Amino acid sequence: MERNCLKKDIKKKSFCEVQKEDFDELHEECGVFGIYDLDGNDVASSIYYGLFALQHRGQESCGIAVSDTTGPKGKVNSVKGMGLVNEVFDQEGLEKLHGDIGVGHTRYSTAGSSTRENAQPLVLNYVKGTLALAHNGNLINAPELRRELEYTGAIFQTTIDSEVIAYHIARERIKTHTAEEAVKCAMKKIKGAYSLIVMSPRKLIGARDPFGFKPLCIGKRDNAYILASETCALDTIGAEFVRDVLPGEVVTITKEGIASDTSLCIPSQKEARCIFEYIYFARPDSVFDGVSVYHSRIQAGRFLAIDHPVEADLVVGVPESGNAAALGYAMQSKIPYGTAFVKNGYVGRTFIKPKQSSRESSVRVKLNVLKETVAGKRIVMIDDSIVRGTTSARIVGMLKEAGAKEVHVRVSAPPFLHPCYFGTDIPSEDQLIAHQRTVEEICKIIGADTLGYLNIERLSQMVEGLPICKGCFTGAYPMERPKEDIRGEYAK
Repeated sequence: MERNCLKKDIKKKSFCEVQKEDFDELHEECGVFGIYDLDGNDVASSIYYGLFALQHRGQESCGIAVSDTTGPKGKVNSVKGMGLVNEVFDQEGLEKLHGDIGVGHTRYSTAGSSTRENAQPLVLNYVKGTLALAHNGNLINAPELRRELEYTGAIFQTTIDSEVIAYHIARERIKTHTAEEAVKCAMKKIKGAYSLIVMSPRKLIGARDPFGFKPLCIGKRDNAYILASETCALDTIGAEFVRDVLPGEVVTITKEGIASDTSLCIPSQKEARCIFEYIYFARPDSVFDGVSVYHSRIQAGRFLAIDHPVEADLVVGVPESGNAAALGYAMQSKIPYGTAFVKNGYVGRTFIKPKQSSRESSVRVKLNVLKETVAGKRIVMIDDSIVRGTTSARIVGMLKEAGAKEVHVRVSAPPFLHPCYFGTDIPSEDQLIAHQRTVEEICKIIGADTLGYLNIERLSQMVEGLPICKGCFTGAYPMERPKEDIRGEYAK
């Protein structure tokens, strides 16, 4: 069905184009944040500001869970709800969350429906006390693990794979001496992508999957230790970056400080970081595994200018993630860099999208073109990706309606050819514009004068040689594909 839609005249909105246009983009993953203040100070406000810095990673729901390590063992106070961080929490609510240890989460669903029940952190009460967990990523063996638990009597309150992880940690804790041992044993069963923050009554535990798909870092502020998805969250609360959690590592923060277990780490050449953290997901002011997100995007733009040069008058980026790559293209090509789009900063995931019968386009609600900037000029437009192509076609059309003489599209990622099973919301092959189409055919569909994608061999160069996952481009995944597509039964 999607293929027929894409072949139609893009100016004539078909039914499925209208249905798909709001989903023709990559979506963020989730953000996790945890803190343990060894001086006993309340941590809820720090978690709030940390989540605020990670809001770009998920805008559907969020939550905070805190505990007092000197109070009754196992008492956890939590608040979570649907919406943005500043919509779910207020000053009065934060002041009621007393505790010196806590974990927070902001969510975009790649598996499990978007409901309050699926909001995190998850808080479990079990025979050993309590457990609060925040998870970023996707498990590929969640359905079979879930069934295994159900047949032994487990009752699930959510449809997310994070609850599967929490149950396995709780079950392992009964057989182990410590919570960190339980986390380590659970990691031997779960497969896929995950960065975890687990709060037990007296410990804060961080864990990263052996391939390092998802980022997780350690920070310190005074006598408080922090775990966070991105370094920008550390900056926001005035903490200093200590180091990244290694792929496969389990770190434990207690009154005695930090302890590390690296027994699950695999050889570094087998690691597989998600390349879209650098291309799209992360804030440009974050640094992962020693590589600056901003620098990697600048490099991507430079590579595009080297590999796909064109004569033009102005280079522009599609906000926000296309801007740094556009600057890199301009720096390399010596073509002036400019601003062609004004973004409505008040449009989030939850704004009321235009109906099929409405003439308003959701793209136009989010972006508007500065006509005086582009009129009569040959434009190089840099975007981070093309998924289904409908949004790209509308943006190209907007530039030409504003008077652009030519529009040359450059994409700071290779063409999507395969889905992602590890947390990036990339759909199946038949919904991807690049599947079984040439670059020339895609160029014609989106209405551009020329089109150039980032060459796949440039990906490792833009992240300074870090091992990365390229499965959505090549079909060669770092681990076996799931037996069941968790984006089906458990997808939103």
